[in-house]
Amino acid sequence: MTKKVYVYRSFERFWHWLQAILIIFLAFSGFEIHGLYKFFGFEEAVLYHNIAAYLFIILIVFAIFWHFTTGEWRQYIPTYKNLSKQMQYYLWGMFKNEPHPTKKTVLRKLNPMQKLTYFGLKVLVIPVMVTSGLLYMLFRYPQGNEIQYLNIASLEIIALVHTIAAFFLISFVIVHLYLITTGETLTSNLKAMLTGYEELEDDDESETKKLEENK
Repeated sequence: MTKKVYVYRSFERFWHWLQAILIIFLAFSGFEIHGLYKFFGFEEAVLYHNIAAYLFIILIVFAIFWHFTTGEWRQYIPTYKNLSKQMQYYLWGMFKNEPHPTKKTVLRKLNPMQKLTYFGLKVLVIPVMVTSGLLYMLFRYPQGNEIQYLNIASLEIIALVHTIAAFFLISFVIVHLYLITTGETLTSNLKAMLTGYEELEDDDESETKKLEENK
């Protein structure tokens, strides 16, 4: 038996969608800066990329504050329990209509692989991408007596690190888009992140009560 439960709160959904939009736009403008195509024009692409980058950083700050004040940061603590079973499910289990090895609840929204992936993104990939991006933006070539923010001998390593981190993030978005379609129905996961409500097994009264208190 299932019950429609309010799983994703308003800010969580706002953060999720705005983050997705900014990442896609950063990738689009970033590829133009690398010369893969021309849409905005180089100078405009750099300007828009920088603006989107600052918006992304601001969003990260608010998201960190929200996660720690609500206790939602606990959702991302990695666990090895059922990790191998979850990997097997994604590799071949779901194609055989096998049952999901991890039960989703309000207090446990992420399965072991999601926890590990999101943890890696939040503590490694995104910090590296943001740090390298800031170093790149603050760099100034020495010109006469002008003020220099950072005197870096070469941008090549920074640019390479930034690009690698960006590719990791883009790869995650692509896989994430695919996994959205692997819910109970083709659009059930998408609807949950739009409305906040999702059909969950109705067998945990304590979590339901806690959810109602946090609405």
